[in-house]
Amino acid sequence: MADPTRLAELIEPEVKAEGLELVRVMMIGGKDDPTLQVMAERPDTGQLTLEDCERLSRRLSDRLDEADPIEEAYRLEVSSPGIDRPLTRRKDYDDWKGHEARISLAEKIGGRREFKGALLGIEGDEILIDVPGQGETRLPFAGVHAAKLLLTDKLIEATAPLSAEGADEIETDANIQMEGQD
Repeated sequence: MADPTRLAELIEPEVKAEGLELVRVMMIGGKDDPTLQVMAERPDTGQLTLEDCERLSRRLSDRLDEADPIEEAYRLEVSSPGIDRPLTRRKDYDDWKGHEARISLAEKIGGRREFKGALLGIEGDEILIDVPGQGETRLPFAGVHAAKLLLTDKLIEATAPLSAEGADEIETDANIQMEGQD
């Protein structure tokens, strides 16, 4: 299996060259269906358009073919982190303050590995989260196994598309043919 650190080092400059930020690089699917998953976003919006995905996918495909860092056959998947995004960078914990998250640690702290609550940010090497019934809890950033935002109405509202222009206009073959007949 390919070295994730080496993959990220190879991929990040290509992502930046497209004016995007790298969110996560991960091999998923195991030996049966190996997939290199690359998540990126626009720094100003936290979103990614279909055109961004297409451009980045082509660029990464060329770079990965050239460097050949993965021995076996694999699929390349380029995507936005989505609404219930993974929290992978320190800045994510400040950017998404006030939103609900689930954080899993590699090792137990206080007898538990899973923490769920509202993000309060990050201070130094510690993530602050308001855990119901426990209050402000500090978790080591280096100890995070996985973390992601939880889908809530507040999160949906905060991540609404920048523009819904044209979303209510549906073109069908019949409409196109009728317009051409006028």
